[in-house]
Amino acid sequence: MFYFLSKAIDFVAMPLSIVFFLLLYSLFVKNRKRGKSAAIIGFVLLYLISNTFLVNSALNWWEPKPVNMSELNGTYDVGVLLSGGLMDANHPAEDHAVLGKRGDRVLQTYLLYKAGKIKKILITGSSSSELMLEGKGETRQAADLMVQWGVPAADILFEEKARNTRENAMFSSIILKKRYPAGKFLLITSAFHMRRSAGCFAKVGIHAATFPADFYGGYYSLRLHDFLVPSPDAIASFSMLWHEWIGNIVYKLVGYT
Repeated sequence: MFYFLSKAIDFVAMPLSIVFFLLLYSLFVKNRKRGKSAAIIGFVLLYLISNTFLVNSALNWWEPKPVNMSELNGTYDVGVLLSGGLMDANHPAEDHAVLGKRGDRVLQTYLLYKAGKIKKILITGSSSSELMLEGKGETRQAADLMVQWGVPAADILFEEKARNTRENAMFSSIILKKRYPAGKFLLITSAFHMRRSAGCFAKVGIHAATFPADFYGGYYSLRLHDFLVPSPDAIASFSMLWHEWIGNIVYKLVGYT
């Protein structure tokens, strides 16, 4: 039930949905003053979420600072890689790996392993039942790619039931506590998702160090058009960030973090 409710909230509470409902309301409400106010609010919201400077500032505030590998203390028994957008495919019959929009997680996990910072890799998350039956879920595809890069298959573990971050933590903790009761763990996921992920793992007794990847904020010289020209990329980035904020609040309210 929680899974389906979260998807419903995603649609209703997303920024563009809110703008759409406000503009729709402005068209059909009989009170012209209320309609005008709704339209103005809708356009102001649209401008704010499409403003590159504001969205970038919000991302830089929310995302943790990058961690250099040299800053990691010692070696971790397991690097836990959260799936979700790791791999993609342009065509069902494609015969080679295609990294997804969160593919940087795979690269950073591989680099951590090759640098000797993690001994084993646990990839957690489920894919569609069809892909899982064919052995082509993204956990397996990501593992196959890392094996091609030189990671021994025996050093990659799988958790393939989790459908959300809460389940990533729950199901992974069972494996980690059983196989590495006194182990040191490193959590690897997108920077914007790290707060919720770390909170979920801590809640189930896995107090892992964190290694954020897949950053969306940026540090660069400000340009005039970043303030003035609406950007579809900014809307996409803010929608992702807004979704994470809502998820973080909901997880706290239900006691998952």
